[in-house]
Amino acid sequence: MTVTFRTLAGASLVVALMGTASAQTTITVATVNNGDMIRMQRLTPEFNALHPDIKVNWVTLEENVLRQRVTTDIASRGGQYDVLTIGNYEVPIWAKQGWLMPLENLGADYDQADLLPQVAQGLTVDGKLHAVPFYAESSMLMYRTDLLEKAGLKMPENPDWDFIAEAAQKMTDKGAGIYGICLRGKAGWGENMAFLTSMNNSMGGRWFDMEWKPQFNAPEWKKTLDTYLNLMKEYGPPGASSNGFNENLALFQTGKCGMWIDATVAASFISDPKESQVADKVGFAPAPVRKGGSNHGNWLWSWNLAIPATTSKAEAAKTFVAWATSPAYTKLVAEKDGIANVPPGTRTSLYKNPDYLKVAPFAEMTLTAIESADTQKPSDLEVPYTGGQFVAIPEFQAIGTSVGQQFSAALAGKATADQALAAAQALTTREMTRAGYPKK
Repeated sequence: MTVTFRTLAGASLVVALMGTASAQTTITVATVNNGDMIRMQRLTPEFNALHPDIKVNWVTLEENVLRQRVTTDIASRGGQYDVLTIGNYEVPIWAKQGWLMPLENLGADYDQADLLPQVAQGLTVDGKLHAVPFYAESSMLMYRTDLLEKAGLKMPENPDWDFIAEAAQKMTDKGAGIYGICLRGKAGWGENMAFLTSMNNSMGGRWFDMEWKPQFNAPEWKKTLDTYLNLMKEYGPPGASSNGFNENLALFQTGKCGMWIDATVAASFISDPKESQVADKVGFAPAPVRKGGSNHGNWLWSWNLAIPATTSKAEAAKTFVAWATSPAYTKLVAEKDGIANVPPGTRTSLYKNPDYLKVAPFAEMTLTAIESADTQKPSDLEVPYTGGQFVAIPEFQAIGTSVGQQFSAALAGKATADQALAAAQALTTREMTRAGYPKK
């Protein structure tokens, strides 16, 4: 700030007043409307107290909308956002395009070496992190212990899909508003296709053969979709074609689901008596396998904070990203909401913390699922791609969503399983041919 005084002789005297106020930098953070991200927003005043010179503007979006908006913005170099919430699908693809800033020197207390190796590896390109994990997850089976006992069943150590069908049937009481199973039905490559791709992996299937030919006409996909539709139409909730992660979470927390196969991150929300009506009646098991098989189809996903190369506020953005994914943030959540609610799946130290293990009965199973997820060989068959619940190629985002729409339509009764599979085969073949696969 400067002030100008006029002297008696008519000359100007300019005096700089230092330290009266510091300019505030506003960063815009695009994030998903999941519980952990909502908590991060609620704790933003704690960040403001440490960094009063940085103001955080939040753009919170439903998962499918978030993916569309940030993809469009970064590909067009729109520059609307300074921090992006993106998955381990986008990070290596976007980093290779030069769209993301490498994240180095995050602070002496950040402890980058503490990040789970399986998670950090998926965010590292050319030896540098291009995003940092806010939370990471695999998949698991969550179930009502009281309903299973009432059904006269005991959860196997490694449940298969035949057991799931039997348990879903016996746990369903539609008159009481209880449905044996809740699974994702909302269309999207990261919504219903995350689940169905993983389920198909567990059935021994794959998206593409070694020549990049789509495999929706193979018996594994037929088995996958038939099993899924039968489960959901017989024992699932009404309107399931509109249900994604958040909708199924709400159904489970209010006691309307007997079983739910989904992200391990849900475990703390359904076990929290402040949020879940069935917190004391929850059990956990590995994601199902096909009878006689061993591939659980468990995925590996992380929601991560990244900084687009287009930002003009890189230092402020990096300060926020480092805070939100640091050990200090983990400690803050533990103090405010209890250690069972800290963002899971990112730091080795969390799974060695006896206080966490004592209150998080899902901790060991979460870590096992993350560590055993084989993203390099997701199917028992040979595949030309990597990924778990996705195919790690740029074209998958559009193709996966289009296929998801076909399968969601089948769940809604607008197409048969055979019609949906035929449409998926045709559209995927067309788009992969247009994209020039197989690529050398």
